[in-house]
Amino acid sequence: MVAAARGKGMKRQILTGGLVLAAQIWTAVAVLAGPWEDGMAAYNRGDYVPAITVFREMAKQGNAEAQAVLGTMYRRGQGVRRSSLRAFVWLSRAASHGNLRAKAELHEVSQAMTGEELAKAKEIAEACEASNYRTCEY
Repeated sequence: MVAAARGKGMKRQILTGGLVLAAQIWTAVAVLAGPWEDGMAAYNRGDYVPAITVFREMAKQGNAEAQAVLGTMYRRGQGVRRSSLRAFVWLSRAASHGNLRAKAELHEVSQAMTGEELAKAKEIAEACEASNYRTCEY
């Protein structure tokens, strides 16, 4: 009887230890998650407003992946008003950093724009880049 009680106590200790270890690992993983993971988590659950806030900040800092996602969100109207012009601005920036997905999407966006829209988009993209996105409203 004493041995059985001791066995239950050991099982409880092992279970408790396992739960504590799992909680510590979960906390460590959460600490390692950064803005990109936070933005993607929000995007994947369809919570576009917080996602676009995260991606816009990262895009302004030169992150080509964030620039591509931001361009896609403007192209699709996810969390923002749909805008080929704004999509062009961010996709062109990501494409200039070598992002292949952005290059393909930029080509598609450009095909759908008029010559006048394309000229304005290029002008805005150049102005945004020249100001290092400090005076850029996008």
